[in-house]
Amino acid sequence: MSGFDIDKARANFPSLKSGFIFGDNAGGSQAAQGVIDRIVDYLSNTNVQLGADYSVSVESTRRAMVEAPAEVAKLFNASPDEIVFSHSSTMNLENVARALEHDIQPGDEFIVTTEHEANAGPWKKLAARRGAVVKVWKASPTREDNPYSLSLKTAELLPLITDKTRIVAFTATSNILGSVVPVREVVAALRADAEAKGARKVEVSVDCVAYAPHRLIDVRGWDVDFAVFSFYKVYGPHISALYIRAATLEASMQPLVHHFLKLDHTAYKIQPGGPGYELAYATTGAVDYLLSLTPARDLNKTFEAIAAHEQTLVQPLLEFLTAPAQRERGVRVVGEETAGLTRVPTISFVVVGQRPIRSRDVVRVFDEKGGIGIRYGHFYAYSLVNELSPKVDIDDGVVRISLVHYNTVEEVNRIIEILKEVFAA
Repeated sequence: MSGFDIDKARANFPSLKSGFIFGDNAGGSQAAQGVIDRIVDYLSNTNVQLGADYSVSVESTRRAMVEAPAEVAKLFNASPDEIVFSHSSTMNLENVARALEHDIQPGDEFIVTTEHEANAGPWKKLAARRGAVVKVWKASPTREDNPYSLSLKTAELLPLITDKTRIVAFTATSNILGSVVPVREVVAALRADAEAKGARKVEVSVDCVAYAPHRLIDVRGWDVDFAVFSFYKVYGPHISALYIRAATLEASMQPLVHHFLKLDHTAYKIQPGGPGYELAYATTGAVDYLLSLTPARDLNKTFEAIAAHEQTLVQPLLEFLTAPAQRERGVRVVGEETAGLTRVPTISFVVVGQRPIRSRDVVRVFDEKGGIGIRYGHFYAYSLVNELSPKVDIDDGVVRISLVHYNTVEEVNRIIEILKEVFAA
């Protein structure tokens, strides 16, 4: 593919030298060498408490509190003061909900989706604490011949909005369905509708965990208040980065930190305690890796190249899973069936019909053959999988094959060959 050197990309990941095919990247990607190097460097040379005047502490503080948010802000199109770290995206959004609690009134309405619980659970719990009402924007079928081919539709969101709407929380990309939601268009439509209906204040939270490995976030262009992703799914360490709009931080959120800390002007006001500082610093290695993928060190061009390469992975796998022979066998893709830039290579399916195959049994064949890691389950999108119709066993869930830009067409072909054996059984 023009503009993308797969060999150069793969050379940055020491784990790929084993030959193992990592097909569970939506659960956790591999870490780039620059990330690993920074963790070692930080722990070897600057592993001291932050905020002191001596030279090693000054350098440690610069790395974790200045360089890390400045670099990570590039992945959001945000200001460094709008970035905060925590152990996971779930924890980051729990902190957001706690910081907003004083500003939520009984009868306020929250709209959530049935995607990953990280961006639904905190709002549902906050609603229960404050007497707010939860509404659900559900994905609905896009094809008559496959009831599992679902997507979120703006036309089904707008009727849920009223003058009491306070929070709208949805995903930029589903970790089950794999479809890219047009965030800018959705937010513009919902804000216009909420204003027309007289809503007092609407804040928008976007889960970018399954989006960030594949597309570049643009919180300013999107006009959102909160956005979050986990670096351990974006070639980095096990830490999450959260964006909070500066105006929202000022107007809506109370601090969660110790009362004597003066951090009101930064997102750190909602970070009780420190993250793993070696991990925060290591995120700069993930950003540097992404910048290195194009000669211009331009993130827009990097993600354009990633998206184009990933289509070479999406297309053959989707074409195989949706071919007439597989459809007759009972294979049904859960999510969008067609390739294209509105689809990332996170592909889920079930096998139903007269000769169904449990998802765990599909994965078991891969486990027995060895050398490839894929997975089955609900992947924390419990409500989405539990509400699939015709119903699937929630404990068995779906088979998910999740690829990223360091995967190759040869690896996809190997996965397809094993699936052929499974479906022929």
